[in-house]
Amino acid sequence: MARNLLRITAALALVAALTGCGYNDFQRLDETTKSAWGEVLNQYQRRADLIPNIVESVKGEAKFEQETLTRVIEARAKATSIQVTPETLNNPEAFNKFQQAQGELSSALSRLMVVAEQYPNLQANQAFRDLRVSLEGTENRIAVARGRYIETVQAYNVLARQFPTNLTGMLFGYKPKPSLTVANEAAISTAPKVDFGTAK
Repeated sequence: MARNLLRITAALALVAALTGCGYNDFQRLDETTKSAWGEVLNQYQRRADLIPNIVESVKGEAKFEQETLTRVIEARAKATSIQVTPETLNNPEAFNKFQQAQGELSSALSRLMVVAEQYPNLQANQAFRDLRVSLEGTENRIAVARGRYIETVQAYNVLARQFPTNLTGMLFGYKPKPSLTVANEAAISTAPKVDFGTAK
């Protein structure tokens, strides 16, 4: 009886210690970052799904720059070929590789939209205009999702680095996570310019 009481007391003390040292906060924030990252991936996929339709609509313009189209197609292929798993969040190298590919796709799409402005027939094409609006909305959603992810990772990383919760992090393997602070953050976060004015 005394031994059982001792075990119960020790278990309660352990629970209290884990609660006070940030263990539950690590659990909560780890799940929050995964959820936020999942939304970033959903929006990236939404963008990737739009691209084939955009490319097809642009192909209808006989003299459209082939090089610009090729860059978009290649950038999409590269971005969608990278396998993203939950472990990616804890692997800075894989994380940065994925982000770099998405950044290249953002740049290629922005270039495509700028070039498209020079083609009055495209500007007058309702299907193309609708796709541009969808792309702009998706880019805005990506920016929002990325912002939320950055905030959740910041909260998690503060917990992982500050004392005494850093001791809990070391004990249970909760390491700081990579954030979306890449060299071209401003370019990636900016939606492509959409101008429905007729090209001159």
